[in-house]
Amino acid sequence: MRWKLIRRRLSISSPRMTVRSHLPWPLRWVVLALTLGFSAALALWAFELGKSLAGLDRGNPEELRRLRAEVAQLREERDKAQSIANTAESLLTAKRVAQERLADQVKDLETENLALKNDLGFFERLLPSSGQQALAVRSLQAEPTGPGQMRYQLLMMQNGKTLPEFNGRYEVTLSGTLDGRPWSLPMPGGARPLQVKQHQRVEGVIDFPAQAVVKQVQVRVTDAAGAVRAQQAIKL
Repeated sequence: MRWKLIRRRLSISSPRMTVRSHLPWPLRWVVLALTLGFSAALALWAFELGKSLAGLDRGNPEELRRLRAEVAQLREERDKAQSIANTAESLLTAKRVAQERLADQVKDLETENLALKNDLGFFERLLPSSGQQALAVRSLQAEPTGPGQMRYQLLMMQNGKTLPEFNGRYEVTLSGTLDGRPWSLPMPGGARPLQVKQHQRVEGVIDFPAQAVVKQVQVRVTDAAGAVRAQQAIKL
């Protein structure tokens, strides 16, 4: 019987027994505080050891101030370089715009120079004459610019430097054939005013029937009294 009791106690089916240590709460808090303090001290020691290994604690104040000053100086130099780069870019843009404007001005001058050359050629075709009347048609040109349109150009000159300004009128007349018959067309609207001090260039366009064939263009200049002072005709 006793043997059975001993075997039951030693077997798996024997009743379990739990051993717990009982500490009072104040003592537990003390142990916890000591543990946390030890951990904090260990972490601080590790941090200081890391600083020491990194060399941050060697000449700390002066070295840090010097490094910070160098960093500030480098930042200032970078800002100045960036400002200079921005200014240079602005100058390049302004220079590019100025070059484009200069190119446009050169084109305008070339166009104006071409017009002056044309005017010079127009005047060079005029030959000086002696013994002519004071007012003369020095040049008359005409060319069709399209069906039923004739463009004319003439130059009036006074042969003298002390002559008064001429005030009169001029009229251009087209002549030729229309439907196989003789045809002429005075300037639409009649004669037009003309003022000449030394020379005066006059040009315009005359509309005429598209079926007409223009063979001659004539200009006639009259004074205020209606007397003919100059005239000229060209054949086409």
